[in-house]
Amino acid sequence: MTREPSPTTSPSTMPSDQPLHAHLVLSSRFENIEVAERALIDLCDHAELTGDESYWLVTALREATANAIRHGNREDPQRRVVIDYRINGREVTIRVEDEGEGFDLEAVPDPTDPGHLLRPSGRGIFYMRQFMTRVEFSRAPGGGTVVEMARRIEPETRSSTDEE
Repeated sequence: MTREPSPTTSPSTMPSDQPLHAHLVLSSRFENIEVAERALIDLCDHAELTGDESYWLVTALREATANAIRHGNREDPQRRVVIDYRINGREVTIRVEDEGEGFDLEAVPDPTDPGHLLRPSGRGIFYMRQFMTRVEFSRAPGGGTVVEMARRIEPETRSSTDEE
């Protein structure tokens, strides 16, 4: 996790509205989802986001990372999942990239369709879209899938130490 300090601000006294970012490269193991979650929680804490806001972000991250491991990389621990986080002002952006073959988004069943209610597929993408302001899927330059998600943070969702 790094901050981008201005010339007049030392890292230890930097205000929480300065950009925060982190970069992770993880093997495709389900236990690494917890590593990705912990990094995001730490960034959210550093940015003074509320627990509720962090919860929705972590839930979307968990779904995107699980999809990258399971569907993209086919649970091959030799393949990597690359995750980039950025908290900049009032927006949190999460980018998850796998090394798989990609997929056809239109072929993913809508889990809210009555004929698909009991099917497990498609729920992760549905949740990401519910919890995030923006979710975009694209092809990675070397193959694989990139999911870029962003959530707009409203000012009242930042925790305040003055409330006590």
